[in-house]
Amino acid sequence: MIPKECKRLAEVDFPIAEVSRHAAREKSIRHGHPSTLHLWWARRPLASCRAVLLALLWPDPCDPLCPAEFKREARKRLREVGGCNPGSTDQDLRRALLRFIADFANWDNAAQPTYLEVSRALVKAAHAPADGGPYEPPLVVDPFAGGGSIPLEALRVGCEAFASDLNPVACLILKVMLEDIPRHGPKLAEDLRRAGAEIKAQAEKELADLYPRDPDGATPIAYLWARTVRCEAPNCGAEIPLARSFWLCKKSNRRRALRTRVERPEEGPPRVEFEVFVPKSEKEVQGGTVARAKASCLACGAVLPPDRVRAQLAAERGGADVVFDEKGRRTGGARLLAVVTLRPGETGRHYRLPVDRDDQAVRRAQARLAKLLGDWERGGKQGLCPVPDEPTPPIGTLGFRVQRYGMLQWGDLFTARQKVALRTIAAAARDRPQSGDDAIRTTMAMVVGRCADYSSSIVSWAQSGEFVRSTFGRQALPIVWDFAEAVPWSDSSGNLDGAIDWTSRVIEQWPGSKAGQIQPADATEHPLPDDTAHLWFTDPPYYDAVPYADLSDYFLVWLKRALPGHPLLCDPFDPSDPLAPKAREAVQDETKQHDGRSKDRSWFEETMAKTFAEGRRVLHEDGVGSVVFAHKTTEGWEALLSGMIRGGWTITGSWPIATERPGRLRSQDSAALATSVHLICRPRPDDAGVGDWADVLRELPARVSGWMERLQGEGVRGADLVFACIGPALEIFSRYARVETAEGREVKLDEYLAKVWEVVGRSALAQVLGTAEAGVRNGAGGAVEEDARLTALFLWTLQATGNGTGADRSGDEEGGEEAEEEEDEEGTSRGKARGYALVFDVVRRFAQPLGIDLPKWEARVIETKKGVVRLLSVAERARQLFGEEGAGAVAARLEQAAPAGPNPLQGLLFPEVEAAPRVRGRGARGRGGRLAGGEVSDEALAAAGEATTLDRVHAAMLLQAGGRTNALRALLRAEQDRGPDFLRLANALSALYPKDSEEKRLLDAMLLGVPR
Repeated sequence: MIPKECKRLAEVDFPIAEVSRHAAREKSIRHGHPSTLHLWWARRPLASCRAVLLALLWPDPCDPLCPAEFKREARKRLREVGGCNPGSTDQDLRRALLRFIADFANWDNAAQPTYLEVSRALVKAAHAPADGGPYEPPLVVDPFAGGGSIPLEALRVGCEAFASDLNPVACLILKVMLEDIPRHGPKLAEDLRRAGAEIKAQAEKELADLYPRDPDGATPIAYLWARTVRCEAPNCGAEIPLARSFWLCKKSNRRRALRTRVERPEEGPPRVEFEVFVPKSEKEVQGGTVARAKASCLACGAVLPPDRVRAQLAAERGGADVVFDEKGRRTGGARLLAVVTLRPGETGRHYRLPVDRDDQAVRRAQARLAKLLGDWERGGKQGLCPVPDEPTPPIGTLGFRVQRYGMLQWGDLFTARQKVALRTIAAAARDRPQSGDDAIRTTMAMVVGRCADYSSSIVSWAQSGEFVRSTFGRQALPIVWDFAEAVPWSDSSGNLDGAIDWTSRVIEQWPGSKAGQIQPADATEHPLPDDTAHLWFTDPPYYDAVPYADLSDYFLVWLKRALPGHPLLCDPFDPSDPLAPKAREAVQDETKQHDGRSKDRSWFEETMAKTFAEGRRVLHEDGVGSVVFAHKTTEGWEALLSGMIRGGWTITGSWPIATERPGRLRSQDSAALATSVHLICRPRPDDAGVGDWADVLRELPARVSGWMERLQGEGVRGADLVFACIGPALEIFSRYARVETAEGREVKLDEYLAKVWEVVGRSALAQVLGTAEAGVRNGAGGAVEEDARLTALFLWTLQATGNGTGADRSGDEEGGEEAEEEEDEEGTSRGKARGYALVFDVVRRFAQPLGIDLPKWEARVIETKKGVVRLLSVAERARQLFGEEGAGAVAARLEQAAPAGPNPLQGLLFPEVEAAPRVRGRGARGRGGRLAGGEVSDEALAAAGEATTLDRVHAAMLLQAGGRTNALRALLRAEQDRGPDFLRLANALSALYPKDSEEKRLLDAMLLGVPR
């Protein structure tokens, strides 16, 4: 048994770089990976969970209190693993344990018998009673278990696991993953494949007439639809198919697209007709008809505004279904654009136009759906409605836009044929004879959930890959104008066979373990008694980052129909609630209330503080905890850390692990950082003393600078490095019950964190510009001016973990084809302004303690909008620096008569600033760089008129860009005479700009011209 005072391995060292590499790679691992059992949002990578768990469970062999039995067993067992040489010293053994953890994080080793046996043996050696009594595996508790990564890895390494969550969908996933699969093993996969084949055969027989084959033997695999609206221009009335693109296939060796033509009959409105063709170039394919919710008529060119588009679609409850008249003729609603087929004996997808039998199949589906609903109503509406009639979230819910288009019930997100198909599959799974603990039915429910993810009117057709995408490409439900309808048993994504196979492979890959325990629970009222857990390890929700309950209702409505009355698929606090619990859910959402109080920011922070206090309660006094923070804003960090400290925790370690996808669709105004910081913590002793503020401040710089050096050696950069430094800094602060000044005033966490930011900022400046800049609070002392320090810190913070250059270059397409399918709503930005961006609060926290006056540089070096600060590009500063005449005219003047004096550009830069003027100062600035806004003071005028070192570097870059070689040489010679600051700053910026950026190219080319 590990003594309470013995440090765990995670409190002294951790293989950051190796685990990060494996965690990042895990994103691309698909078949057999537990994340593919069923969709859950914001899952933790198994690699990082497994690695941190072992580092928490094992003692540090270099600690004098480390059990001798553990060291003996470790030396013996590690020799069985290649590359893990335990050596002869405790330091050798520590390195070998870290090597094992790093290698075991590799997915390829996750089920290897040697790694499993060694990890479990060492967990047992660490936690077996010293007196030889019966061994009980340590209990790992996760109160926000979600997709189950943490408790699953606890079972893998031989622990007991108690997983709880408030969400019914999460609880069902956890039951299958932690109970059913470990209990039944590979036999469950065999049973699932057999049952799935029977269900498929039954469903395919029942639904055959809804998905007819073509007369030539071709098999439809997907139907490509577009919602439609009517043009409201006078004398038009044409139907507008809402399509963002008319491409069908964009593969380089086989391109297909739709060509439109407008038919103008003598009676009635114009008609848009289509034909499939092979385009020879991009230009041959016309643009889409909808952008930012505005629809363009192909017949008359009129634009239907967003409010009318919404109104027309809302009248049809989203417009995903076809509208037929009494004679069976299509009169409106969704329009079938093309059918994707497979032909016998031929490779590749084929595309054809719709024909009458396609419409008749849809009519049959609508008739069958009407009969299902009619029978249910005539039967007194007993039980659940055959198709989901539960309400979608209220308008304003984060990530949801579908309600604006009339999709007010969950069933509105599906076509009639999709509803009939999903209902048929769910009923077939539901009606199977029960056996044993009925693991087949719960596992088959996972299959139903996977099918539902690919069977809505919110999925789209991937033109480059020729497959049906899933509904949840991101953590939101936007409107999708043109959508794809998959055939449930086709050879395409989203088919039933594929869902069964994906689920079965997860079962087959599990290496075997005892079963875990799962229970629906509110994390603020944990069901376990005091002092129960050996390890409290969780990845908590973060403010309004992910609306878990609202998103999960998409699946819950179908899972309830596959498993009616299942005890996990309900709200345990409100039996009348047909959906996932919202009131108690630990998510910030002002559209909802709990106990009459709005679930605002303060409510969320108080809820998390209660959760941390509960974690402290259920943990053994000698236990350890870990909390993952993957979504980072400065205010959020402070509030959650404050809750941890108030809840009785002290931080003893902090490890940033690269787990996040760096380029996300939500980017600039949210955390898009690469790492998740795993804070290691322990219960703070009840007799913790009072810390002296002066002592804390003396210890802080050495702790932070040493940590920065370590992390940079592991490839951690920029903002990831900043947040990772907060953990070690808190080790100093949180070890005390409170910290006081000499006068007895208590120092609050926010005051301490301000000092942490200052120390990090000064350390960063010392690295990139030198010690002079790190020590000053203004432009004095021979240091470069504020704008240079601001720019250097900005670029330093934007460096990316892993590749060293992560500044989000605005204007680049983000997410590739996925970005094309992002909702194109009115008011959303189609592109970003050029430059580099950071959340304002990050910039402010660096600037203030370093004496950088942000308002002074507004509209000159930075631009602030909607809480985001953007660093102006060098190109945008051209007119600001050189005026209307531009760099060319200034260069000509330099070439003709190089000005004398220490600053050859003085008097040429900022020509708009005059001696006695009305000056356009801070405020909004147009693309051309002209300043706009109100009056500024004489002091600000004087500062603006003085060209700084950064101004001169930017001016030189612009001369380089304009090819004005002679002027540039004159400037560089003068700068060499002036002093070292110019070249020092230019070299520093060259190292900070991303390697492929235009700024770095200009700087490097300019520096090559410096006289030697």
